[in-house]
Formats: sequence, structure tokens, C-alpha cells
Amino acid sequence: MASLVFRQTVGSFQSVGPSCSSGCHHDSRNASLKLLPKVNKLSLGYSTTNSFSSLQKRSGVIQASTSQTFVVDAVSSPSDNFTTDKPKKPNEAALILIRHGESMWNEKNLFTGCVDVPLTKKGVEEAVEAGKRISNIPVDKIYTSTLIRAQMTAMLAMTQHRRRKVPIIMHNESEQAKLWSEVYSEETKKQSIPVTTAWQLNERMYGELQGLNKQETADKYGKEQVHEWRRSYDIPPPNGESLEMCAERAVAYFKENIEPQLQSGKNIMIAAHGNSLRSIIMYLDALTSQEVISLELSTGIPLLYIFKEGKFMRRGSPVGPTEAGVYAYTKRLANYRQKLDEMLK
Repeated sequence: MASLVFRQTVGSFQSVGPSCSSGCHHDSRNASLKLLPKVNKLSLGYSTTNSFSSLQKRSGVIQASTSQTFVVDAVSSPSDNFTTDKPKKPNEAALILIRHGESMWNEKNLFTGCVDVPLTKKGVEEAVEAGKRISNIPVDKIYTSTLIRAQMTAMLAMTQHRRRKVPIIMHNESEQAKLWSEVYSEETKKQSIPVTTAWQLNERMYGELQGLNKQETADKYGKEQVHEWRRSYDIPPPNGESLEMCAERAVAYFKENIEPQLQSGKNIMIAAHGNSLRSIIMYLDALTSQEVISLELSTGIPLLYIFKEGKFMRRGSPVGPTEAGVYAYTKRLANYRQKLDEMLK
């Protein structure tokens, strides 16, 4: 099925540009990110706290729908106006972060960085599964890097969303591009999700390491040197970016362009890369430079935050599409899911 979805979707993927702060909020809620010693393989999951377990018992199991049924306009995202009354100012918004699925160079154990390579078959499947895991969470706007593996992940994930809105890449590189990609039907716009691509969300640029086999590079330069290039905060590889340099551009873009959307009540999904997302999470969770170097995100696993009253609160990350309560849904998100359920009966 994943390959079929890929064939249907890949025609709309385009990269629009070349590959190539701080102020933090913190919430002490369940930590779904593992901060492990530098020498260990790191992963992202969710911790099975008592609060999650009790929520699972109360909530039952959520079945992620893969039905092709279209949800009618009566079901809107929480940021939309459900009634004809004057809309109230939203008091919270959802933020979904997804690292792209496995790329063809991940599979070959090559340094990828800003080289623009697509997903593997496994990566396509990971993106589809990610979509199932966020199928009950509203998405009003999507941001991706300019790299195809992130864009593929976002598009494939949205094929599984129960709201069935269509993601449309916005082309702003020239006036002609804007004109040619204009949508003139207001009804169609309501059933669409704008996708903005930004090079600032690209993966960290690995310089002269890009395209090299990781094991062969360690044999050539020594494991300690390569580990320093990969895991230190402020030491870049030859002619490349350090994590600190990547964080400067990614966090600045997030604060200037994405955070205002969340403040206005828009529900946002970001599909990007290990290091650009680590940088953003460093800002969201107020991590130190030492904590962030021990943080790794697994491919294709969504992470949910709630933005409320100027603060970011991490709400969890699922291990499977049918897990209940792992996101610790807010009342607002639970109501949205209930409306979806009612319309699909």
C-alpha cells in the first residue's frame, strides 16, 4: 500500500531552493525524548508514566482510520469557527514535529547533510505510519525543509489524515511562480493545507563529509574525531556546520515565522531533519548545549507539543497507530477527534 501511496503522491513533490537564540519554554510533563549518554545509540519514544497508563485505561484504544471517506465541512480544525458567532481567540494550538523517514543514504550509512536524496521503501512506509499516528490531530499549515525526503514525509503522512485536506506546496520564489500556483476556488482552499518550504529547516550541512561512508570516515580520521564532529555542539566538520550554527538558523526561522502562527491558533506540522528538529526542541524544552548533543530523533516518529499561554508543553509520542492516550490529548483535541468519529460513522 505504501508504494501505491508513494506513486500517487510523488508527482507533487518539488524542491524550491538550494541546500545550502534563545528564549526558551519548558514543561515538566512526561518526557518522551530520551537524553542518553553520548556513547550510546539514542532514540525517541514515549515514557510509560503512570499518568499515561491511567489515561490509556480511561480512554480505551484509538483505531486510526484508513478509510477513504471524506469528512464534510462540518468538521473543522479547532482553529476554525464552528459556529456563526464571532470566533473566540484560540487559547491553544498543536505543534507536530516529524523527522523524515529513512532516506536512501541513511540506508547506505552515508553522511547526507544537505544532499537532496529521496526516501527508501522503508522510509515511505515510516511516513505513512507517521500519518496514521497523527490522523486525529488537526493540521492547518505545514512547514518542511527544501529537501525532498522531508517533503515526501509530509505529503505521505497527510494522505492518512482523516480530515482529508490536500497539502499544496506554496511557490514564492518569483512572482510568476506565485501566479501560476494560485488557487481560485474558495471552496478548494478550504479543503487544502498550505505547505511552506524553507532552507532554514534543512539538515545540518556536513561539509566535506557529505557522501562519505560513516564507518570508512571513522577509520580514516579516527572514531574520536568523527564523534566530535557529529556530537559536539560547537565544532563543525571540515567546511560544514556545527549544531550551534544549524540551531541559529532553524530556531530563528521558527521564532519569526512559525511561532506567530501558533500564537494565532493555527495547528502546525513541521517535517524536517534530525539536527534542525533537535535545534527547535532545544528551544522548546529549554535544553542546554550539553543536553541537546545527547538527543536523537528516530525517523518517522511524530512528537506533539501544545502551545498555550505563551508556553510549549510536550504531550507525548506514540509507539503505534492504535495506542490510546500516548499523546495526552487536551480537551480541545479530544473534541476534534470526537467530531471526526461522529462524521465517519
